[in-house]
Amino acid sequence: MPSGGLFPDKLMLLDCCPEVSAYYFKEWNGFDMPFHTHDSSEIMYVIDGKCSVGLLPSGEQEAVVRLVKGGFILLDGTVPHRLLVPDACRMLNIEFRFVEREGVLPAMRELAGREIALAALFRNPAPFVVFREFHDMHQLLKSLVIELDEAGTGLRLMPQLMLAQLLIRVARLHQELAEAGSDALSTYVRQCIEFLYQNYDRVIQVKDVAEHVRLHPGYLQRVFKQKTGFSIMEYLKDYRMEKTAMLLRQTEIPVADIADYVGIGSRQYLHMLFKKHTGLTPAEYRKASRIAGSFDEGKK
Repeated sequence: MPSGGLFPDKLMLLDCCPEVSAYYFKEWNGFDMPFHTHDSSEIMYVIDGKCSVGLLPSGEQEAVVRLVKGGFILLDGTVPHRLLVPDACRMLNIEFRFVEREGVLPAMRELAGREIALAALFRNPAPFVVFREFHDMHQLLKSLVIELDEAGTGLRLMPQLMLAQLLIRVARLHQELAEAGSDALSTYVRQCIEFLYQNYDRVIQVKDVAEHVRLHPGYLQRVFKQKTGFSIMEYLKDYRMEKTAMLLRQTEIPVADIADYVGIGSRQYLHMLFKKHTGLTPAEYRKASRIAGSFDEGKK
């Protein structure tokens, strides 16, 4: 990996795909790892506890990155690095490399041509990037591990697809952090919004969101309003109305059942909210959408 950055130069020159070379869960207790290298990239994700990762970029002093639960580091394994665990830390490590493409999977340079964030991550000159407390990444990593465990000999397509998806997700996180700069409050707000997007079909209270991002509910409310112009529950209500409109336009789900799909307790309450949001009842909106769709089809 001679690029000097996170990934090898060949990614943007050759048709390469990612492939996992090693993966493992490990509970570390009072452990100091010696510096070592390997010819692969690596994701070190902290499931529980805390640790530090030391790196020795060429010609530089040791850089020490501290990670806590939910945080992870993506690094170039050819750079000397080591793990330092003062107490206890449970981790999931995934090492991966890039191999010549086989079959139908798009090459990484093709994906980077369509995904600006991925191209930016590939061009990153630093040998590592750090992400702090992004708990949704755990599910992506676990799903990849399950697929790797279940895949038989030669069944590489699904793990490669999932690893490519994971890299795109990491790239988007990296882009969001770069755009937010040092504004930690923007990071908290982004995490809140992700939580709402992933749980809008359930009963949600402000305290649930605050617990997810580990902030006091009152403080989180003020921060969220400052950054978005909406309270958390106002933002959630608008998102639920958008999802309701989408389900009315694009599915045949009975109007009476849609309230359950968007986390609203009763049909009557959904009816009231949706009419206030759009000026139409759910039934009127569905009928109008179908008329509009028929008209567009007739013009083709």
